[in-house]
Amino acid sequence: MDAENGLDGADGENGQGDESGQRDDRIVADIHEALRRAVDELASANARDEALARFVPARRVLLFTKEPVMEPVGRVWRLGVLLLDREAGLYATGSITRSIEPGRAAYQSVSAEVRRGYRAAAFRSHFEPGETVNYDASPIELDAGALRSGSGPLFIRDGAAWVRWSLSAPADAATEFGQYLADRVGLLVNPPAGA
Repeated sequence: MDAENGLDGADGENGQGDESGQRDDRIVADIHEALRRAVDELASANARDEALARFVPARRVLLFTKEPVMEPVGRVWRLGVLLLDREAGLYATGSITRSIEPGRAAYQSVSAEVRRGYRAAAFRSHFEPGETVNYDASPIELDAGALRSGSGPLFIRDGAAWVRWSLSAPADAATEFGQYLADRVGLLVNPPAGA
């Protein structure tokens, strides 16, 4: 045990724990700065954004049953597995639907009827017809401790920030955050022909 600082050498020996923590804090600061630049670039290019909503299931109020709805939360840019809001807040992409008139039940499959129910909830919630609505998106905590855990799409490893294209993908298949963000912002600012 190091008598001077009371550390037993696990992470704190020779200041390694402090250095690692400072490095991770610097990485988080760089992430915040990159997200602010991305918001500025997307906003100035008037890039297409999408609705962010919270799904509210059917519920009983007194004697009546209220239909499921999508409560608007804000607007986001979809960057693959990440959603970015105008305040540089980041979300893990959840589920996506469109606000379209649901039509009649066809009972072709349970999953088709579930999707129809989500479209109907978005339509009832007064989103513009055809509007893409993101829901069940989880906010990403942008601090070193949360990002070190590596359980979400954005994580810190080996002194850098990484993005996992799929939560089932191994960390070794991840893409460096700065490159991922630049690629995704570029696709929204300069969409390919026909997109």
